Amino acid sequence: MSAERRAEILALLKKRGTLYLKELEVLFPQVSSMTLRRDLDYLEKAGEAIRIKGGIRLAHPDRMEDVFSLRLAQRQEEKARIARIAAEYIEPNRSIYIDPGTTGLNLARLMPDTNLFVLTSGLQVALEVCKKRTPTVNLLGGQINRNNMSVADPRTVKSLEDYNFDLAFIAPAAISLDHGCSNGDYNDCELKRRIMQKATMNIAMADVSKLDKVMPFTFAEFGQIHLLITDRKPPQAYLDAAKAAGIKVRWE
Repeated sequence: MSAERRAEILALLKKRGTLYLKELEVLFPQVSSMTLRRDLDYLEKAGEAIRIKGGIRLAHPDRMEDVFSLRLAQRQEEKARIARIAAEYIEPNRSIYIDPGTTGLNLARLMPDTNLFVLTSGLQVALEVCKKRTPTVNLLGGQINRNNMSVADPRTVKSLEDYNFDLAFIAPAAISLDHGCSNGDYNDCELKRRIMQKATMNIAMADVSKLDKVMPFTFAEFGQIHLLITDRKPPQAYLDAAKAAGIKVRWE
């Protein structure tokens, strides 16, 4: 059992590059923290990982999978449906933020070529918007996260003080009624939290498979969303909670 778990941890490490103990505690709730620490020690002794504060990083970055490309190939139709609905809310002369990742990239492709102020922390998103002639594109700075080709660190959060925007298109990794919108990267969550505080309208883009899921770090309560866009009708519990909180829900 321990061998299978360590193989699973190593496979995940090759996708992400870095893993933290808090993440593993969520992914393996039946395993003690002490056992997971021993797993990390084992991977370091095997030469596969290097221990860092609170977790491990891949010892051989050249073995890391191209995670963004893998994610881009997954659930393409669902992401396209969500992006089509999200694009309806982009009007001329607005300032918007688009989250990094594959759903945000789909939105960047489908958004209208009109007079807009676009802010993003996603490299691929910024490049896609740059293919259009009219929008002004602004890319936040910071350390690059290869998992979603974005920047998110304390400098990125600090630079947000210079910006204001009407709409924030956010793509949570997981949504639950009890734990809200969550993600696996602490810095990314801090960035999303600040963005949602500054935006006039927060639009969450998440396919139904992400509902009833929890990641290590919560960046917003469910009630902080103004609009939830999914790929198909979500469970009734979410529709009821959204109605009670005044949240609009749309799907295609």
